[in-house]
Amino acid sequence: MMIVQKCSSSSSSSLVLKRRASPRASPCGGARRAGARGGGRGGGRGGGRGGGRAGGRAGSNGGLSCCSGARGVVASSSLSSSSGLASLSSVYEAQQFDRQMLDELFEVAQVMENVQPNTELSTCLQGKVMATLFYEPSTRTRLSFESAMSKLGGAVVSTENAREFSSAAKGETLEDSIRTVSGYADVIVLRHFVEGSARRAALVNAAPVLNAGDGPGQHPTQALLDVYTIGKERRQHGLGIDGATVALVGDLANGRTARSLATMLARNYENMHLIFVAPDVVRMGDDIKAYVDEQPGCTWEESTDLNEVASRCDVLYMTRVQKERFESPSDYELAKGKYIVDASIMDLLPSHAVVMHPLPRLDEIAAAVDDDPRCAYFRQAKNGLHIRMALLKVLLLQ
Repeated sequence: MMIVQKCSSSSSSSLVLKRRASPRASPCGGARRAGARGGGRGGGRGGGRGGGRAGGRAGSNGGLSCCSGARGVVASSSLSSSSGLASLSSVYEAQQFDRQMLDELFEVAQVMENVQPNTELSTCLQGKVMATLFYEPSTRTRLSFESAMSKLGGAVVSTENAREFSSAAKGETLEDSIRTVSGYADVIVLRHFVEGSARRAALVNAAPVLNAGDGPGQHPTQALLDVYTIGKERRQHGLGIDGATVALVGDLANGRTARSLATMLARNYENMHLIFVAPDVVRMGDDIKAYVDEQPGCTWEESTDLNEVASRCDVLYMTRVQKERFESPSDYELAKGKYIVDASIMDLLPSHAVVMHPLPRLDEIAAAVDDDPRCAYFRQAKNGLHIRMALLKVLLLQ
């Protein structure tokens, strides 16, 4: 069972999630260093990429069953007691997921790819209502969540601009809004401009809360679909996620997608190497670097040279420079337009490389390279639908 409780300190409140005993049971990413690291990888990290992961990392399906029904593939509506997903009550940060949970969720997502109308799965959420409460603009996240709910037979109530067209404009607190909306819906999908807002919502809501992005903080469901995409794309070359070199490029200070992806990869996969490529003004935050340092299976380095990095990365994850996050126009001018994936960068990438982008893009990837089979960003966006279908099914049919 998972117990959500509020822990108070002199300065803040936080969520503590208690699970069955596990070597990886710190969803908030507390210190967990596993021995010395040998053999350096250069650039900002003295450690190498050794050290196995213990516990909770088996590749089993954790009791999740799938069977062939008369009208298509049907996934079991319940999870076994040994499944980590069985204790998942809300999704607000990437650190909540261990390797077993990812493997289980991705198996459900594979089933979701084959859901057809008028089948058992297409009505499994009939009678359930999802509220999408978005205080910031969204296209892919909001529409994919709403489509996911519809494809599984559920209903959607939505506010597209809650910051302006909800009672927040009258001064209502987030907590009061969540308490109110929870009376109308079985699950709430929340995007908010304040970091940590999803945690706050989970504290006051008995129903599941899904973080659809909280300011410059985290975007865990994007990280889930990103890892799912990396796995699918690399399997086409007979490769897994373990051992990959992933370059995260662009606005890493404000990019919640890059922060969440770095966290999820470092926490759960072996022999990973992350390269943070950004102008000095938007370098990856020290909190993420410190978290990666705590993971025994991951190393990192920093660079400002995309041309040098491109030839040695397996995954190139581009992000836009987020003008809306800058307080200083001069800082934005220093950051924008520094890195562009065009034909010259594509020529440097390995043949098995994967180019990704959470979208929307501005000028970070030239449209002229869209047809290159290594460019996966539109397939990545589509994978978001199946990951979010899987999450809704897991959370609402436990």
